[in-house]
Amino acid sequence: MTSIFKNRVEQLQKAQEALINTRNHIETNGNGIFNRYKYPVLTAAHVPLTWKYDFDSESNPYFMERIGVNAVFNAGAIKFNGKYVMVARVEGADRKSFFAVAESDNGIEGFRFWDTPVVFDAYEGADTNVYDIRLVQHEDGWIYGLFCTEKRDPSASVGDQTSALAQCGIIRTKDLKNWQRLPDLKTTSSQQRNVVLHPEFVDGKYAFYTRPQDSFIEAGSGGGIGFGLADDIQNAVINQEDILYKKEYHTVYEAKNGQGPAPIKTEKGWLHLAHGVRNTAAGLRYVLYMFMTDLKELTKVIYKPGGYFIAPEGEERVGDVSNVAFCNGWIVDEDGQVFIYYASSDTRMHVATSSIQQLIDYVVNTPQDGLSSAKSVKNIISLIDKNSLVLKQQYTSIAENL
Repeated sequence: MTSIFKNRVEQLQKAQEALINTRNHIETNGNGIFNRYKYPVLTAAHVPLTWKYDFDSESNPYFMERIGVNAVFNAGAIKFNGKYVMVARVEGADRKSFFAVAESDNGIEGFRFWDTPVVFDAYEGADTNVYDIRLVQHEDGWIYGLFCTEKRDPSASVGDQTSALAQCGIIRTKDLKNWQRLPDLKTTSSQQRNVVLHPEFVDGKYAFYTRPQDSFIEAGSGGGIGFGLADDIQNAVINQEDILYKKEYHTVYEAKNGQGPAPIKTEKGWLHLAHGVRNTAAGLRYVLYMFMTDLKELTKVIYKPGGYFIAPEGEERVGDVSNVAFCNGWIVDEDGQVFIYYASSDTRMHVATSSIQQLIDYVVNTPQDGLSSAKSVKNIISLIDKNSLVLKQQYTSIAENL
């Protein structure tokens, strides 16, 4: 064993342990809706060294990295055996993504990957790439993972190496270690991405939030977040998709929108977290927004606060695909605390925390987008007028007590 090998092993192991054990803390001066944490909770630097390096000093005397990892992002999340668990999208230097499980004791720091990545059946010709898994503990007793399965479009010309086909893959497990792959979801749409399973049966059927689109990149006539029912999860077929939240001109979701994680059931309705996309001179901008649907009529949106909920800020705006915030995993604790795991710029994972009551307050009491500048100003004037009255009453009360 050379000194180069020994020193590099020790340095890299020490640096990774220091990273994993870094204490996280809340950023100050937040908006009162959620708390943002300072440090990313999962990055490429968290990936186990044994996945990247050959630890044989004879075959790797310089301790060179043999398998590169580019990014860790877009993780599904679940509370499992008392741990806060993310199933992250890990992207290699070769652009191929795979899934890997990382867990933490408190959900805001100390995330450590399990020994090996997730393994499931890869049918011949089914996938070139898999990514962006959504996890849901369904009332049928299984934990399901719905993900995007992608391959080259066979109808593309020889010179076109960018056209792709995307559909919804489905796997399930009881222990997050042994995964059973089911047939891909079938719908009437030519492409599907961002598909999410509803956690409860609906009229005895499996319910899905979909995102139909005409091509791999463009939503086209795909009108937004869809909803459909399938009789059987082991051969899931949706014959009809209804759009419950459509795209809208000059909003944060004018180009595309898609369901994030599975919705959370509350006494007021189902809380939804979604992503919205708009085009800018600098390219596509992804943000997160929220809405609420009726407890019984799942396609009936009852509250839709205007604008974004979370947008990339500061260093979050920089990465492989800049100016992106994306979430496909959140966890609700028994006490109502909510852990929102979001990725920034297709590069790293972050956490923000809130509570069910705060999120309900935000969704119910934030003004809806009036879809014009004049109506936005009207909302501000209404708030100013209310505050003027409230502050006057407070001043009068103070003066009377002097």
